[in-house]
Amino acid sequence: VQLQASGGGLVQAGGSLRLSCVISGHTFSSHLMGWFRQAPGKEREFVASIRWGGGTTYYADSVKGRFTISRDKASKTVYLQMDSLKPQDTAVYYCARGTNVRTDYNYWGQGTQVTVSS
Repeated sequence: VQLQASGGGLVQAGGSLRLSCVISGHTFSSHLMGWFRQAPGKEREFVASIRWGGGTTYYADSVKGRFTISRDKASKTVYLQMDSLKPQDTAVYYCARGTNVRTDYNYWGQGTQVTVSS
């Protein structure tokens, strides 16, 4: 399985970005596709995940109401729509495939930089 993330960039506070993650290889209905982020000097943290089969979504409290995770099964792509961005959202964002909502992710993409200026 390979994951290719894209869509990062520089945006002003209050702006929006949409990240994409294209999946190469098979993904089962029970798998979760997740987005994580890591800011400089901080540990990687969970952002959001979606169950591949049923589409149930999960969010970190810090992004709930501002970020939306979705998936397109036909194109095997996972999206993270990020609205009302804040400077504290600045980080490298990674997509990953796992078996639990927030843990046990064993396939990771290369990361895409998101920078939010104040």
